[in-house]
Amino acid sequence: MKKIVLAGFRGTGKTSVGRILAERLQVPFFDTDALIERRAGMPIPEIFRRHGEARFRALEREVIASLRDAEGVISTGGGAVCDPANVADLRWHGAVFLLSAEPRVIYERIAGSDRPGLTDLSPAEEVQALLARRREAYLGAADACIDTGSRTPGEVADLILRDAGISPDDAHERDTLLGQFGLSALGEMLDRDLGLRVCAIAGNPCAHSKSPLLYNRLFAHFGMHYHYTRFEWPDAETIVRLASLLPLKGLSVTIPFKTDVMRHIDEVDDHAAAIGAVNTVVRCGGRTYGHNTDWLGVRAPLAHRRGARAVVLGAGGAAAAAVYALISLDMDVLVLARRPDTARRLAERFGCRWGGLDEFKGVDVDVVVHATPVGMEPDTRSLLAPRDLEPGTTVFDLVYTPPETPLIRVAKEAGCETIPGTEMFVHQAVAQFQLITGIAVTPALVREMLL
Repeated sequence: MKKIVLAGFRGTGKTSVGRILAERLQVPFFDTDALIERRAGMPIPEIFRRHGEARFRALEREVIASLRDAEGVISTGGGAVCDPANVADLRWHGAVFLLSAEPRVIYERIAGSDRPGLTDLSPAEEVQALLARRREAYLGAADACIDTGSRTPGEVADLILRDAGISPDDAHERDTLLGQFGLSALGEMLDRDLGLRVCAIAGNPCAHSKSPLLYNRLFAHFGMHYHYTRFEWPDAETIVRLASLLPLKGLSVTIPFKTDVMRHIDEVDDHAAAIGAVNTVVRCGGRTYGHNTDWLGVRAPLAHRRGARAVVLGAGGAAAAAVYALISLDMDVLVLARRPDTARRLAERFGCRWGGLDEFKGVDVDVVVHATPVGMEPDTRSLLAPRDLEPGTTVFDLVYTPPETPLIRVAKEAGCETIPGTEMFVHQAVAQFQLITGIAVTPALVREMLL
């Protein structure tokens, strides 16, 4: 590894572990807090007293940017990886290890520190509150997570130097499963390169997915030592088992596993729980965290239609994400599905109206969101005809293969505003990439990578 980065809350042992690693590897050691003090010409508590946290964070960004091409071990401040720009610089040809400990242990370790508080809470309460606030950023920025609560700094350093090790029994099972998945070459890659991290799209089918193309280009763009592949298999449980045997950081989950995979995840966030589907899994420290970014992919392109009257066609996982997104934009939502009973179950979860697909005609509508697989290659059907739509209606087809679906062609013929499914893919990918890597990307960069 060209660069080893240690991230995490104060008191998790970053400085002690970092010095040990640097000595063992005979490389330079960089403590970003010490470099900030040198640059400011005063200790950190004095920076906070004179200039406030904003000035400290600006200095922190300058210092971390200066270490982008450094070779050695870098110990970062507790809030450093909450800034995605910092994460991009730290990840550049580096491996990031999150050091963690229970709040009680951290509080005991930092008690008596002269560092100023960042909240109005008591010191013990502040530790808990900041850990909760930073958890998503910590997990995203890390390649691996290590609990330092009951380990000595030397033991933690040993774990980092042995990173990505796997037992012979697990290696045999891993290689067997990879062979069944048609991914034997991935096992060979991992054996040759113990520092390689893996991400994948999980679905059945998922050969059509653009995620491998997008992610591998983004990994190269940000100098990340990662490889993105496909896990195409009939059941979610086997996919989750294979993931547990790999140095896997993240999964993009697609049809038909967005609901099934929830049974195999340690923690599911509030949005995914409300929608009832997970499309993003982040793995760190042997635990898995489920999220849903599909609703953000629906919400962003429709933000200009806040308060509109909307119809969602379909009642599956994608439709649930769409309803959740539209309600967040204060829209009046009607769910229509081929089977009215499935539309009713979805609509009742969110307190909106429902009916059968045949009820679309005659409905006053400003926005139509299509959330069924109809029209996905090689299907050439459209649920609607030009006569069903009024000019000026916004039609958003969540299907993105082909780029211009039969429904999009119908909507254009009717004089509607059209939003292709690629826009959902782009905006959900922006959110998903940050959850998995801690790096913020723009929709423009994602579109560029997809060309």
